[in-house]
Amino acid sequence: MNAKAELVYPFTPPASDGSVVEVAPGILWARMPMPMALDHINVYLLRNADGWLLVDTGLNTDICRERWEHIAATHLQGLPILGLICTHMHYDHAGLASWLCERFDIALYMTHGEYFMQRALSQPEPDPLSQAQALFYLRAGMPQERTDAMWRAMRKDPFMAPLPRSFSRLRGGDSITIGHRVWQVVIGEGHSPEHACLYCAQDQILIAGDQLLPRISSNVLVTGIEPEANPLQLWFNSLNTLDQLAPDTLVLPSHERVFRGLHARTQELRQHHEKQFSMLRAHLEKKGACTAFQAMLWLFPRLRGPVDDMLALGESIAHLSWMRHEGLLQRVLDDDGEYRFSLTKTLTPQKLDHLNFQQASIRHARH
Repeated sequence: MNAKAELVYPFTPPASDGSVVEVAPGILWARMPMPMALDHINVYLLRNADGWLLVDTGLNTDICRERWEHIAATHLQGLPILGLICTHMHYDHAGLASWLCERFDIALYMTHGEYFMQRALSQPEPDPLSQAQALFYLRAGMPQERTDAMWRAMRKDPFMAPLPRSFSRLRGGDSITIGHRVWQVVIGEGHSPEHACLYCAQDQILIAGDQLLPRISSNVLVTGIEPEANPLQLWFNSLNTLDQLAPDTLVLPSHERVFRGLHARTQELRQHHEKQFSMLRAHLEKKGACTAFQAMLWLFPRLRGPVDDMLALGESIAHLSWMRHEGLLQRVLDDDGEYRFSLTKTLTPQKLDHLNFQQASIRHARH
């Protein structure tokens, strides 16, 4: 299946200058600029009878504050902003939450897991690293100088911002009425702890956040906070959940373009991870046991700097963890304190060739 060919992009994106595009009656699409390779985040405005609710915020920067002031003054028909919904805790999605809530005197709506994870991460890691964090990178086999460089860069991150001290909780399955639409809260996992998507079954519209992007694959990683996690299984389960939505759903993602082709895109994302698993298996068959750091260099040979190291190492561990939980790999703690992963000897190459990760994903989802 050529999944890319099945995606349809019905709208020209707005510029990141405070412009808006109406993608459906009462739904505005705007973009906030970001000073990085991924140079924007999509935000949405939902019309209620007496005002507007915002979905996501942009970064904690002066230029994003200016864009929101322009939108409020220009595009809201003189109506007030009534509330802020944050799909998840990453700072391009919630970095301006405190400012927006104070500026417009509104409440923040967020899931429990996302709100408290951002609260926990609002302060940088201590220097030197905590013993648990240092052990995580040691066991991953990452050289000390790369670990140090990564955390120096993270501690200089200019975009971290506190959340409001209170919030209204979103739960999976909740129904929210905004204007004439009823939105169901659909929870996704893997990319973040309790990511809230909003689905209107009546109009077949999904505000997808980072759970479904049209071209890039959201980062799914293991970190030292939960070193034994299996987030890719949660990600596959979430793709299965999205597959239950109407195939002609209009998807409003957090990055790139609004699109149709939900089922084609979920299938393409599965194929992307299947390719990563195949690459790891081929390297392990050729080279033998590896550390997570070595796997990172195989999967991501063109890293651009310390922050890329953090994302790539976490995603490499996520792939190794999924394969280990499926019985494809075994993990051994060597005398040097590093975990080494190798193919499971009890599985023959013939069995490995016929073990399809999608079947495993669906099997877990049913239980």
